[in-house]
Amino acid sequence: MALMEQETHLTESQPASPGTLRPGGRTAKVRRAVLDATQDALADTGFHALNMDRIAATAGVGKTTVYRRWGSPVGLVTDLLHDMAEQSLPASDTGSLKGDLRTNAALVRATLTDARMGAVFRAVIAAAACDEDCARALADFYRTRLGEWAPVVAKGAARGEIPAETDPTELLRAVSAPLYYRFAVTREEITADVAERAVTAALAAARDGVFIRA
Repeated sequence: MALMEQETHLTESQPASPGTLRPGGRTAKVRRAVLDATQDALADTGFHALNMDRIAATAGVGKTTVYRRWGSPVGLVTDLLHDMAEQSLPASDTGSLKGDLRTNAALVRATLTDARMGAVFRAVIAAAACDEDCARALADFYRTRLGEWAPVVAKGAARGEIPAETDPTELLRAVSAPLYYRFAVTREEITADVAERAVTAALAAARDGVFIRA
């Protein structure tokens, strides 16, 4: 049975804000189909060409449900970012802070250089630049990811690899920032050497106390 036939009951009540509902059963299938269609559309044509009717048709979902549940293209992008945060790989545990930071940098690099996901992130960043709701959703996405990786910094501090007062968020930002700069600003290639230099520089700064909490 098509999703369009399964989700009619969803149109009978007002939706929760995008990203706040974690449904099960048929509702979960509808959400999955719509978010997959949204990600495909972002990768193919970008945020400004995101069309709610086309998303509904691609997902096999009634237009009324899509408009009621997500409200606008911004609502779709917001919920997609929440979903991406939930689906992201967990933090590593290599036994050393440098190893963990290398894994983190490699994950960021792999995402940004992937043909599909790189295009999705370009579209989301473009949306965040012109819409406050998208900007907040993007910030929430990265806040979630930084929070998931913060324990690797705490473990490194406990092993004596960096000062105990090191701010995990600032150290992790220092690793990924050079990669995002090349991705979003200069459009330069993000090589493995670039990722390794980012890790080495961030770790050296942390050891020197640059990221100690004020």
